[in-house]
Amino acid sequence: VLVVESGGGLVQPGGSLRLSCAVSGFTFSSYVMSWYRQAPGNGREYVASIPTSSSNPNYADSVKGRFTISRDDANNTVSLQMNDLKPEDTARYYCNAQGSWRSYWGQGTQVTVSS
Repeated sequence: VLVVESGGGLVQPGGSLRLSCAVSGFTFSSYVMSWYRQAPGNGREYVASIPTSSSNPNYADSVKGRFTISRDDANNTVSLQMNDLKPEDTARYYCNAQGSWRSYWGQGTQVTVSS
């Protein structure tokens, strides 16, 4: 099983980034895909999730209206478009795949929002 995040980096406040998560080794279309983040000294925080069939994505209140999660079942990828980034969005972002019996995590990608 592989879960690999990419797309992180340094961006100025108000800027945008697009994170991607590529997976292999399990039936991607059967898994709820989510993004979490963890800032230094904090616990892991839920950001967004998208169920199977891309129906009804959910978002944390802190990112609602700024972030958009999407999935591509044909290519086994999930993305997180992040707009209007704020310094408080600075964290390591993790991709999670949640199935009926198993959960998989990637190693994360760092997002730093700073001027």
